[in-house]
Amino acid sequence: MTTPSATQTTQTQTTQTQTTQTAVQVGPGAPAARQSVIPGAGPALRPGERATLRLRESDAEEPARYAPEWLQLREPADACARAHDLLDPLRIRLANLPQRADGFLVHDIGCGTGSMGRWLAPRLDGAQHWILHDRDPYLLHFAAVASPRSAADGSRVSVETRRGDVARLTPDALAGASLVTASALLDVLTREDVDALAAACAGAGCPALLTLSVAGRVELTAPHPLDQEITEAFNAHQRRDGLLGPDAATVAAQAFAEHGATVRLNPSPWRLGPEQAELTAQWLRGWVGAAVEERPELAEPAGRYLTERLEACAAGELRVVVHHSDLLALCGPSGAAA
Repeated sequence: MTTPSATQTTQTQTTQTQTTQTAVQVGPGAPAARQSVIPGAGPALRPGERATLRLRESDAEEPARYAPEWLQLREPADACARAHDLLDPLRIRLANLPQRADGFLVHDIGCGTGSMGRWLAPRLDGAQHWILHDRDPYLLHFAAVASPRSAADGSRVSVETRRGDVARLTPDALAGASLVTASALLDVLTREDVDALAAACAGAGCPALLTLSVAGRVELTAPHPLDQEITEAFNAHQRRDGLLGPDAATVAAQAFAEHGATVRLNPSPWRLGPEQAELTAQWLRGWVGAAVEERPELAEPAGRYLTERLEACAAGELRVVVHHSDLLALCGPSGAAA
């Protein structure tokens, strides 16, 4: 396996960079249609972009996918959405793992700004050491600085960061791991990537908590004739280049089960109302923009649609449910059946 190219600690100083904003034109004559979109909002890949952390080899230097503004904006909705019902079986499995002197070792893959650690670490008892993986140095710096320092029972939580891409994830890379986590990652992976992830976790005998994979279903009030057409175009966009998109959770569940894990899938929807208007507006622009990129013939009606939806959002009249799935895979020790 190719190891991460650099390791950073919480003291690493990173030059703060300016995040560029892109504009999405989804239709002519729509005054609200041309708007700034925080990169990654939607989420929607732009040409040439990949996930923040790749599981397959590539020599290309590619820009990081997510802007920190988008990750910060979505963090409260993510925290509310994550499936709390998966925590008890995870706690039971962790309690039955061999105890390490420095506590649980957690690998957070594609950590972004570290929201998973901020959510999960204070909900688990016992000392923890988190290794945060991402390819964006600014996001890693943010994640390290903002990481929690204590567990649910007051035990110490420590953190280190590793910058770079994981080329081929193997059990050796996860040696000694107590848990692998990821958030909003599975849907930007391929079937091959997910199988590699499942095999690595099973081989290392560690559970995996993989949250907030898009499920391909959206509910908006009030219903609009274009809702389904835009949903289908967006889902097709998410499946470009062999990415799993809305099929990710199902494919991952099958992959982990084939490697002997006990798998639980729980819904984890965003429920967005007037209090989340800023997040809703950014999500709408990314969602509609990706649909139009997939089906350019939708540009004109989608422009009108986006204008109407943004106006309803600004007026506090729009509510949206964006469906996601959380997956807990309980891999048995040394890859044995769970």
